[in-house]
Amino acid sequence: MRCPGSPARELEAVIINTAGGAAGGDRFDFDFTAGKGTSLVVTTAAAEKVYRTLGPETNIGVTLDVAAGATLSWLPQETILFDRARLSRTIDVTLAPDARLFLAEGIVFGRSGMGETVDEGTLFDRWRVRRGGRLIYAETVRLDGAISARLAQPAVAKGGIALATVLVVPGEQVAVEAVRALQDRFIGEVGASAWSGVAAVRLCAADGAALRHDLVHVMTALRGSLPRIWTN
Repeated sequence: MRCPGSPARELEAVIINTAGGAAGGDRFDFDFTAGKGTSLVVTTAAAEKVYRTLGPETNIGVTLDVAAGATLSWLPQETILFDRARLSRTIDVTLAPDARLFLAEGIVFGRSGMGETVDEGTLFDRWRVRRGGRLIYAETVRLDGAISARLAQPAVAKGGIALATVLVVPGEQVAVEAVRALQDRFIGEVGASAWSGVAAVRLCAADGAALRHDLVHVMTALRGSLPRIWTN
């Protein structure tokens, strides 16, 4: 991990991705704490790749702890899954009652520009967010087996192969309206909603480039800026 740039109000930390990507049997655990009153942005140097495996899955665990009055933005670049990859990921966030969270995660099923498709594989993705000791957000996604066939279904992704979720805590209707005001600029499908102090944005696109285009617009509208490495 590196912290490039001069000291500023918001510290930006860049995770140096695993050389060559992640393979079956690999395990990576990321644990970040934003101390009282601090502001931390965590991103990655490039998109992470998860390769095919003939046996064990790849495991990634993310733990984020945000203290009183602190802000943490978890903004890694996309995760790219290859055909027959098996990824199990957990994201656990603990927030103080007045802490703030901005979280954005994108997954791309194969690099369409390289002619790659993900016909089969496994994705297990479990997120839990607690604020003041209370569970305020929980979701679990599981795709197993014929992934491309599942994504092709109209009720799933309607053929899209690039998905992302953005969470904002605290998040209100004003965040939803900011996203909806950009509908004419989006390439893929983008929907936003807010409830009980949480705002969520879902993105689905035909490929990774379209997803990144839309994600940049959403992040800029809601945060006001991007990590510097995203624009290099």
